[in-house]
Amino acid sequence: MVRQLLLITAVSLLLTGCATFRIPSNLAAEILSSDDLELVGQALPTYLLTMDGLVRTYPRNVRVLSTAAELNSAYAGVFVDTEERQKRYSSKAMDLASQAACRDISELCDIREQRVTAAERTIDGLDRDSHAPTLYLLGSIWAGYIQAHSDDWNIVAQLPKAQRLLEQQVRIKPGYNHAMGELYLAVIASILPPSLGGQPEVARQYFEQAIERSEGRNLIVKVYYAQAYARITFDRELHDQLLQEVLAADPREGQLTLQNTWAQQLARELLASGEDYFF
Repeated sequence: MVRQLLLITAVSLLLTGCATFRIPSNLAAEILSSDDLELVGQALPTYLLTMDGLVRTYPRNVRVLSTAAELNSAYAGVFVDTEERQKRYSSKAMDLASQAACRDISELCDIREQRVTAAERTIDGLDRDSHAPTLYLLGSIWAGYIQAHSDDWNIVAQLPKAQRLLEQQVRIKPGYNHAMGELYLAVIASILPPSLGGQPEVARQYFEQAIERSEGRNLIVKVYYAQAYARITFDRELHDQLLQEVLAADPREGQLTLQNTWAQQLARELLASGEDYFF
C-alpha cells in the first residue's frame, strides 16, 4: 500500500523535472490532468529510461536525482511483479533519494547510518519551510523501500526514521503536496491491527487532517481511509460512506485528475469486495 502511494507523486515530480530539461512544460499539466490511466501507465517505463540518462548526465542535480528516485520507487511498487526486482528498484530509489537529500540538506548525508535517537535529533533540527520537499521525498521513498524489504528486520527497524521525516515535514509545512505526508503517516499508523500494536486513532486523525488540508479534493485520501482504517476497525458504515463519496465526486480537479481517476477505480474495487470482507 505504501509503495502504491508513490505512483502519482512520481508522475508529478518526473514530469516537472523533465520540463526543467526542455521537455515542454505543459506536458506535465496535460498528463496529470488526464483521466486515461492506461495510457499514462504505458508511458512510465519510457520516462524511467529518460531519467536514467539524465542522472548520468547531471549526477549532482537535486531535481534530477529526486525525480529518478520517485519514479524508480513507483515502478518497483506498481509495475514490477517479482520480489527480487521490487527490491532492486526500491534499493536504487533509496540510493537516489539519499543522494538528493544529502546534496540539498547536508545534515541528512549520514542519516541512514545514524542510530534512531541521533537521527531523530537531526531531523528535528530541520525546521525551515524549504526543508519540507526533501523531508517528504526521503521519508516517502524510505517507506516504500522498507515495505519492499519487509522480510529483512534490519531494514524494517529503520521505519522510525522514515516516519520522523514525514512527521517533521507535516509539522513545518502541513498540507504540502495535497497532504500526501499526512496520508503516509495515516497509513503507517494503521499498518497493524490494534491487537498487534497498531494505532488506528492516530491514523484516523491523520486521515481527517489530510481531508481537511487537501480541501477534500485529493480523493485518494478517502480511499485509503476506507481501506486502511475502516476495514481494520470493521466499520462498514464508514467504509461505504467514504467510498460512495469518492465515486460521487467529480474527478476532474486540474492536476489532481489523474490521481482522482485512480482513486475512483480503487473505490469501485473496494466496494465490490466489501461483502466478502465484512461478512
